[in-house]
Amino acid sequence: MVRDWAGNIFLTLTFAGCVILLITCAALIYQGIIHLRLRRASLAQEAKRLAQPLPPDAELPDVVLQIAVFNEGALVERSIDNAMSLDWPRNKLHVQICDDSTDGTTALANAAAQKARDAGFDVVVLHRDDRKGFKAGALQAAMNRTNFDYFAILDADFVTPRGFLRQCMTMLMSDAMLAFVQARPDFFNADANILTRAQIIILDYHHSMEQATRSWSHQALPFNGTCGIWRRAAIELGGGWRGETLTEDWELSFHARLNGMTGTFLNSVTASGELPLELRTWIPQQRRWGRGIGQVVWKMMPLMFGKQHYSAEDRFATVMPLAMWFMTSMFTATYLFAIAALLLKPSLGWLFALGVYAVYGFANGVLFVVMYIASRTAGRKLTFLQYFINYLPVPFLCLYVSWAQFWSMPATILGRQGVFVRTPKRGSSALFL
Repeated sequence: MVRDWAGNIFLTLTFAGCVILLITCAALIYQGIIHLRLRRASLAQEAKRLAQPLPPDAELPDVVLQIAVFNEGALVERSIDNAMSLDWPRNKLHVQICDDSTDGTTALANAAAQKARDAGFDVVVLHRDDRKGFKAGALQAAMNRTNFDYFAILDADFVTPRGFLRQCMTMLMSDAMLAFVQARPDFFNADANILTRAQIIILDYHHSMEQATRSWSHQALPFNGTCGIWRRAAIELGGGWRGETLTEDWELSFHARLNGMTGTFLNSVTASGELPLELRTWIPQQRRWGRGIGQVVWKMMPLMFGKQHYSAEDRFATVMPLAMWFMTSMFTATYLFAIAALLLKPSLGWLFALGVYAVYGFANGVLFVVMYIASRTAGRKLTFLQYFINYLPVPFLCLYVSWAQFWSMPATILGRQGVFVRTPKRGSSALFL
């Protein structure tokens, strides 16, 4: 009796999971259609806005470039060199090395900063002896030391083109209600090995399709943590950089959105960083992202639905990016439900298990198509055969991402914060400028 009762529960959960997965597939297809429908007009509008002239140099605002650093080694020297190459009035560019390092990175940063100051640049190393609040705490502590209004955020491994600040500031200064401008992250080592080639397919989808479409269709746009510029007023309106979750970029983005400000995505402006080269560094990164976004979902969903005077359209546009985290987690959950149903009630469980595999096959087909479109729109010059070969590991990586998100749920619900685990970088010599 208990076995039948439990089996029926897992059969029901398996069926519900399949329905959610089909809804997820429908959302991906819809997103692809909207992307293709809006792409030409949105890129033309982006080019038009970027072509607007900035004020004369004497009237440009001061910009603070914050570079988050934690045991980055010689990468910090490259970061400071990149900062000195940016096209912005030297007296109005202020570089903060937000350093939480516990190794020899701080000494390297101090030496490179002194060299930059000798050349006439304002570069300061702000070292903390503890990691309270992790990256968010470092950014907030650094922001509190200045009164300037614009903050460019870069991770230590990212290198920008010379005109990065002028392009992003042109967009940000054109609309006082913009909280931030997000440039499109690219990667030096996208073709380094099987893992990076699969990662870039996933990330091209996320950046070139998912983030771009969110921006074009006025959905909530989560900041990617790097390659962007924030308006101080938006940071303060959103309650500042908080270390309460492992994805401070997502959290601040949604707090700003709830207070009437949003971001915009620049598809034509890029900055290049590095992808993990090995699974042993990729896996902790995905665990952190999965848990951190889950924390934001758990924290922000009640605020979204409790927001007064929010139209149904605004509520939908704000909730959708967060709902996708839950729907992605269901790929793992449904698989586990199907196994339990098969073991407890094999007479019907096998049929539901076949249904799950059919849904998984359909979902994989949808992913293959939308990611192929994203790869093409991102400018990857791959033949169809090359794309097909590179795509082969993608379903397995996506399944692990789903597992990482599903596994993080109990800790998220119990309010356990977790530790911000830095993704190690090696430092690439190739520059996409």
